[in-house]
Amino acid sequence: MEEESMEEEGGGGCEAMMDDQNHNNWGAGGYGRHLLGPAVAPLGDRLLHGPTAGPPAGPELPAVPEANGVLRGCEPGGAAGKGGAGAIAAAININASTSKFLMNVITIEDYKSTYWPKLDSAIDQLLTQSPGDYIPISYEQIYSCVYKCVCQQHSEQMYSDLIKKITNHLERVSKELQASPPDLYIERFNVALGQYMGALQSIVPLFIYMNKFYIETKLNRDLKDDLIKLFTEHVAEKHIYNLMPLLLEAQSTPFQITPSTMANIVKGLYTLRPEWVQMAPALFSKFIPNILPPAVESELQEYAAQDQKLQRELMQNGFTRGDQSRKRAGEELTYNGSSACASSRGYR
Repeated sequence: MEEESMEEEGGGGCEAMMDDQNHNNWGAGGYGRHLLGPAVAPLGDRLLHGPTAGPPAGPELPAVPEANGVLRGCEPGGAAGKGGAGAIAAAININASTSKFLMNVITIEDYKSTYWPKLDSAIDQLLTQSPGDYIPISYEQIYSCVYKCVCQQHSEQMYSDLIKKITNHLERVSKELQASPPDLYIERFNVALGQYMGALQSIVPLFIYMNKFYIETKLNRDLKDDLIKLFTEHVAEKHIYNLMPLLLEAQSTPFQITPSTMANIVKGLYTLRPEWVQMAPALFSKFIPNILPPAVESELQEYAAQDQKLQRELMQNGFTRGDQSRKRAGEELTYNGSSACASSRGYR
């Protein structure tokens, strides 16, 4: 209910910003008018008729006007003055709070000229940072900008600007990948994927207030899901049919690319669109569990043949060190076993 009341507030700000510490609403017709009216009228009655007099006959007395911040007719030294001090102070605080709030209204021109440029610059840095880079931005300041814009009913415009900003960035990334030579294609795709997913870890928390009070409430979606979908549509879908043959070729040639690069790309593609597994089940099964059907006893010979084929390929590429190590280990085991046997029989 709190989320809906924030968006429906007609005054242009968050409901919480118009409440006091006890969550009393100071809007028109709310607790503020209730406080001033009943508190002032009995005070006037006591001043005019004494503490024991009943209510005056005739129409109710109008609210006593203020003079220099003090209600006329209230003597601070008397009992009545002491009883009405709380109402006087509350009235002054209400007027000051309301004036301060109205002075902080953010117009659409303010949003476009002041607030969005700060957000735009921070998003640029987050999208282009490399792992381990220091980003000289104030996360507290960016979060505060988002919070104020949401409170001032600019959530829709801010969400639209964010989507447009990231879409333009991803389209540039896609064009750069298209111009990459085949021998650098896989590595550059891995960098683009890792860089974007890393940026989301900062962008999504910064816009969490917009996500909570606009995207989830009004659009029934999630910001992170929307941003991942942007990468899928503007980068991955455009390159999957060029990328997959290169990945299969790299798989058949051991260590053509690093295992970590292969694992990052395969897991990333599975996160973006799980149905892409059908394009290369054997490849995805090396990094994603439970992709292939469970092993059956009737296919054990086939599994053994695949392992032998892999071992032959490794030997052809010069990886015979493991076989030699096992041979030496076997010789040592045989020698130690013979010596132990001789010792047990009493031979030296």
